[in-house]
Amino acid sequence: MTSTDEYLRLGPEFYADPHADYAWMREERPISRVITPLGNAVWLVTRYADAREALTDPRLHKDNEEFRLLMEARYGPGRRTFEDAINAHMLSADPPDHTRLRKLVGKAFTGRAIAALRPRIEEIAAGLLDAMEAGPDRVDLLDAYAFPLPITVICELLGVPMDDRDDFRTWSNTILQSGDADAHTAAGLAMAQYLTALVDERRAHPTDDMLGAIVRASEDTDQLSRHEAISMAFLLLVAGHETTVNLIGTGTYALLRHPSQLAALRADPELVPNAVEEFLRWDGPVHLATVRFTASPTVIGGVEIPAGEVVLVSLTSANRDPDRYPDADALDVRRQAASHLAFGHGIHHCLGAPLARLEGEIAFTRLLERFPDLALDGAPEELTWRPSTLIRGLNHLPVRLR
Repeated sequence: MTSTDEYLRLGPEFYADPHADYAWMREERPISRVITPLGNAVWLVTRYADAREALTDPRLHKDNEEFRLLMEARYGPGRRTFEDAINAHMLSADPPDHTRLRKLVGKAFTGRAIAALRPRIEEIAAGLLDAMEAGPDRVDLLDAYAFPLPITVICELLGVPMDDRDDFRTWSNTILQSGDADAHTAAGLAMAQYLTALVDERRAHPTDDMLGAIVRASEDTDQLSRHEAISMAFLLLVAGHETTVNLIGTGTYALLRHPSQLAALRADPELVPNAVEEFLRWDGPVHLATVRFTASPTVIGGVEIPAGEVVLVSLTSANRDPDRYPDADALDVRRQAASHLAFGHGIHHCLGAPLARLEGEIAFTRLLERFPDLALDGAPEELTWRPSTLIRGLNHLPVRLR
């Protein structure tokens, strides 16, 4: 991180270890004007109290069309991209559209509906662990376990063909990380075309799965449009696996680097649900919350942000704020961390949080039971992090099972 009088400039190393930069920002410039590694000028919110306030501030808008017009007014007309085909979902909407869209899918994510999935999630986890046990001693835990568990659950829930899951992983990884613009566009177009065909097929041949319900969804005679159905499918598929992949991957990595915490979980498996909350707080799967912008001049943390400015809230930084969590940089699986912001806060709080928590609980419990000698396969400094300011996760996690 370098600084000028007006901006902090974040370099590529920010992807790998943002925590030192955040510690300085929380202390010296908690509401910072920042140039991201991609060169975008934004306002960055880093303290817990300010982040919680910003996530519920109605003056910070998310409407995609309003944001597009704002950017065109500032920079001129932009090139229309694949994102135009998948942007009509809950995370890119303000009330009343957000309220309507969330209500249409909310019933599938109630506590009772998610609890009913436990036997199937246990079955999927057991099958993956069986395959690992029958295979070589060394595996990439992301490939063998952390990815296939949640992608199988969400594909089955939505009714997406399992044969397509590897393609979907490739598209999702490319879209959510910084990098080659042409590759980003190609992956996005492929995903948009795939989802469009899938939604159109459901319209022609209705099914009883969640995607079929989304396509025919109506509430108070308010039918989802084709654009909204495609966008909702995109959001649920991507968000439905990305958070849990990285919860499992980064949480396991944290345990393997903190032997005393790993020993505590092995000694008392009842701690696992609490440990999941601590993993989410300590290094959660979502780094910066999705884009918000000021519809009018807005004061956050005593700083006035002008109208028409992009505001990003760092969930990663907020969850390490020592004013909220004593000894915040320490991993403690006994900590009461349930008030963390890893799933956001307010009306955009993650709809799938109960599912991610259940998957995480089952994944860690069964993994630690099955492989008591689990260990990193290599030096921690050899591991690399995804080049993304949205997703916080490793590219690979090589482990020894025995």
